[in-house]
Amino acid sequence: MLLHIVARGRIGRGPEADLVQRYLGRIAWPTRITELPDRGGRVPAMNPGTVTILLDEKGKTLPSLAFAERLGRWRDGGVREARFLIGAADGFGDAERAEADLLLNFGVMTWPHLLARAMLAEQLWRATSILAGHPYHREG
Repeated sequence: MLLHIVARGRIGRGPEADLVQRYLGRIAWPTRITELPDRGGRVPAMNPGTVTILLDEKGKTLPSLAFAERLGRWRDGGVREARFLIGAADGFGDAERAEADLLLNFGVMTWPHLLARAMLAEQLWRATSILAGHPYHREG
């Protein structure tokens, strides 16, 4: 299953980009990042078998194990792509939220978009390592 991050804004070079690449580079699953300008730009076409996950302040806060289990169910159920969308500064509208398969947040605090991208990359690594039985994750 492809793990695809579609993010508004350019990350450029810097420590945040290094973190994203460090974690995505560890993932055995296929990954892709699509960067879009803050406004406009073309979101890649969605193929059948894609689930959309919006990182959104109104989303669910999932423990890492529950997030891994969700990814595993999608993978085992034949989902071909899990598409994670990180919006611009104003986030997503109600119509976009209604179309998503999952709204996800990283807690009640507001995070800069560049850090949210790095945090998502780490959680994707953590989730896939949990599913692979790798000792990276320690519960409790």
